[in-house]
Amino acid sequence: MTLLQIAEPGKSQAPHQHRLAVGIDLGTTNSLVATVRSGLADVLSDKDGRQLLPSVVRYLAGSEVEVGYAARQAAASDPANTIVSVKRLMGHSLDEVQAGEQHCAYLFDQSDTSVPRIKTDHRSVAPEEVSAEILRVLRMRAEESLGGELVGAVVTVPAYFDDAQRHATKHAARLAGLNVLRLLNEPTAAAVAYGLDQARQGTVAVYDLGGGTFDISILSLVGGVFQVLSTAGNTRLGGDDFDYALACWVLEQAGLGESGFAALDASTARGLLVQAEQIKQTLSARESVSVDVDLGDSHWKGVIDRTVFNELIDPLIQKTLNTCRHALHDADIPASEIDDVVMVGGSTRVPYVRERVGKLFGARVRTNIDPDKVVAIGAAIQADILAGNKPDSDLLLLDVIPLSLGIETMGGLVEKIIPRNSTIPVARAQEFTTFKDGQTAMAIHVVQGERELVTDCRSLARFELRGIPPMTAGAARIRVTFQVDADGVLNVSAAEQSSGVSASVQVKPSFGLSDSEIAAMLKASIEHGLEDKVSRSLREQQVEAERVLQAIDAALAADGERLLSETERAVIRQARDELLRTSQADDPIRIKQAIGKLEAACAEFVIRRMNTGVRDAIAGRRVTDL
Repeated sequence: MTLLQIAEPGKSQAPHQHRLAVGIDLGTTNSLVATVRSGLADVLSDKDGRQLLPSVVRYLAGSEVEVGYAARQAAASDPANTIVSVKRLMGHSLDEVQAGEQHCAYLFDQSDTSVPRIKTDHRSVAPEEVSAEILRVLRMRAEESLGGELVGAVVTVPAYFDDAQRHATKHAARLAGLNVLRLLNEPTAAAVAYGLDQARQGTVAVYDLGGGTFDISILSLVGGVFQVLSTAGNTRLGGDDFDYALACWVLEQAGLGESGFAALDASTARGLLVQAEQIKQTLSARESVSVDVDLGDSHWKGVIDRTVFNELIDPLIQKTLNTCRHALHDADIPASEIDDVVMVGGSTRVPYVRERVGKLFGARVRTNIDPDKVVAIGAAIQADILAGNKPDSDLLLLDVIPLSLGIETMGGLVEKIIPRNSTIPVARAQEFTTFKDGQTAMAIHVVQGERELVTDCRSLARFELRGIPPMTAGAARIRVTFQVDADGVLNVSAAEQSSGVSASVQVKPSFGLSDSEIAAMLKASIEHGLEDKVSRSLREQQVEAERVLQAIDAALAADGERLLSETERAVIRQARDELLRTSQADDPIRIKQAIGKLEAACAEFVIRRMNTGVRDAIAGRRVTDL
């Protein structure tokens, strides 16, 4: 008899077979693919020896698509069909994109507001489809270079990408024919690259400023364990904003002002941004640069020096530094305890960025590894491990979730089940109960955020648990479980303990957080801390008042005539009406006092009901029956 062979999980069926896996940095400006060969991580090149792939896609007639350098060269001449910086649109609704991207020159299909479908002359495409074209080219480059089919890929995302943006990235990878082994936070990937190479121990800040996104992560590196102590960022801040600031300065010098962008046609506007990027790159190596710009109906020549450029981008850098301070506060460590600062992303080549960051942390600013390549290299190392090529590796990655997760409870309150900065993967459970007698269903509203009230947080999903056995209020036991996997994807389930009925949902919202939400959520939770505490106390007392009122109304209807005199009923009703009026006020102390008065007025009634219930239960029965 032939026995079926089953390989050990995470290991190759053939002991000496190297499984082909890659790490992909899907960037806003450029993307890369890397792999581990002969024990070393290496960025793969195209047939012309170029390692960077511009994250630019151009749609031509029929099904033809250009990706990379050819598409970037056509960005100014064919802006209607050439899409750049699509990463900034991933996981967002059309309304959010149009509200937050003031220099987004695309035309959108207005028939679908949930997804910002970009209209070209030949078709309408979603951001995930555009990203899939980039990923497909990288997959093909890897398979041609490695001479075989990939078993999987680790794809990196900004640490502050929310659940919707992560889902969008995963979907794009699947469209490109990739098996996603894991979504890995970009700062963590950088830490992997540096930590493995140099066996570092200590506390590291990873400052990641790319073309369109910014992340800061504080990591503890000890004995092969990479733990993210805190993370923060902005999914709409990066080198593209440096370019936009430069372009606006040029327009102002030409006498057009910032509003001049609206007066430019799409081709001229795109060309101006492309030229602004070139000016930025030149100023990173030289003190000044001559500018000669064609603005359609006008022309401007001049000189810009590094000092002026630094002044233009200073407010943007200051935003990143403020975010760094929040991350340090969340990690509960001072800047003086940071041993090293790892610079990631092409925008960190700007000397003024390195200067300001080094001054904030007072630590070495490390640029040993090319900031454009470090993320892809770290992802490749992790992919090699997940593919089973290094079964004895002791590398452990402990990422965190950026915002607290919880559910809505009575009164519109938020009960946090997984607090922010919890290490993932993570699973937490909490028991809840019913609010009304005979309640057979429960609506579960999953929310994300740091505030105490649902109205101040972000709604993620809703589902219902039905089939709860009818019981008195508070008797049912519903266990709600939150599970966040290694990719940061959330699953929520609810089960009634006595009957076993259950329901669940995988959180897949159609779009993600807006720029203002991402920037303001944590700040608002701090600024409104005292206000939120008072609001929560008020809502809790109002919910308790509603519960007490429902209970006394039900008791009076059932036994009021039988067990109370008219005078006693009048006293209880007076206390009841006072609580009803007080519960509408904004004073939790008065509500609590009114609840106490009503409970005191009902004390004798409660005793009589209990005694009557006991007598009814034993009436006509012998002691031996009990």
